Amino acid sequence: MTSPIILAVDTPDIELAKRWISATSNSIDIFKLGLEFYLSHGYEGIAAIQRETGAEIFLDLKLHDIPHTVSKAASVVASLKPRFLTVHASGGAAMIAGAVSAVSSTSITAVTILTSLSEEDLTEIGFQGTALSAAQGLAAVAVKAGATSIVCSPHEIAGIRQRVGDAVTIITPGVRPADENSGDDQKRTMTPTEAISLGANFLVIGRPITSRWADGPATMAERAAEILASIQR
Repeated sequence: MTSPIILAVDTPDIELAKRWISATSNSIDIFKLGLEFYLSHGYEGIAAIQRETGAEIFLDLKLHDIPHTVSKAASVVASLKPRFLTVHASGGAAMIAGAVSAVSSTSITAVTILTSLSEEDLTEIGFQGTALSAAQGLAAVAVKAGATSIVCSPHEIAGIRQRVGDAVTIITPGVRPADENSGDDQKRTMTPTEAISLGANFLVIGRPITSRWADGPATMAERAAEILASIQR
């Protein structure tokens, strides 16, 4: 059984990334590498992580451009066969379909509303209605265009699950254990147990685990195991 935790490996340091993966591999199977890492190390950096750790990768590039450009960008990383590759759902159906057409064994994963955005932020940038209604609409468009996974705030899980059905994978960042302070950009958060109970398949968790690295690999491993155990109770 695949762990429901995806570790956010938010560092441009490739050697540190490998150590974090190694330290938590008993509790976590999928590891998120994002834009900062990709810009630092490119295709070869992702390949090196896969080759040296055997990790499955959530490649979080959040592609967003005209359909042709996104299709070509997705085709560049297609041979890496990441488990997930993110695109912005707001890019529209043709753009999402372009990404889907460029990969064969990767789940194109549509990001709905960023967890850093509040309801006020959404109004300011021109979204109509609530974060939930906007996220539901974006998710529906993305799935119709071929996306098989959706990224959303934990507060939109239930509404999106109702809209897109059970076959679609829901991945949520903005998850914090009850004993953790937020201390970052994410505004719409929830505990891991709550998010899973609402219908999330995977939880992206970073600093609650990676911040323990300062106390050593064993401490980081223990924290990952502790969070996993809390979900599985």
